[in-house]
Amino acid sequence: MVASLEMMTGASAPWFAGWGTLALVNAGLAQGKNRGGLPWFLLSLLLGPVATLVLVLLPKQRAKLF
Repeated sequence: MVASLEMMTGASAPWFAGWGTLALVNAGLAQGKNRGGLPWFLLSLLLGPVATLVLVLLPKQRAKLF
């Protein structure tokens, strides 16, 4: 049990680090396009690279005047 747990966490640790980094990058990209960073961060945790593709294809939102 412990050996299998160590094997799973050791093998999946780079996945978690990469997925989390991608979510942070997507949050920054969303803010650069005048969109909410937190919702896109959470969405990126679920969708990963698909959320990146959607963000890249979406146009920049116009800034609200009021």
